[in-house]
Amino acid sequence: MPRTEFTEERCKGCGLCVSVCPQKIIALQKDKLNSKGFHPAGIVDMDRCTGCTLCATICPDVVITVYR
Repeated sequence: MPRTEFTEERCKGCGLCVSVCPQKIIALQKDKLNSKGFHPAGIVDMDRCTGCTLCATICPDVVITVYR
């Protein structure tokens, strides 16, 4: 089963990963702020992740790691 991890401290909340996720399971965490003042992205339902790596590929800050 694939696993996706976000380095929340480096995420600037641009939302690109949210827009490309085919499963629509990535969302900006509106209840969280990192030390830079951004709402980091995160997985809402890890069980539905297919490990497609689209989110990691589009991330400009390389904060997403996908393990297959």
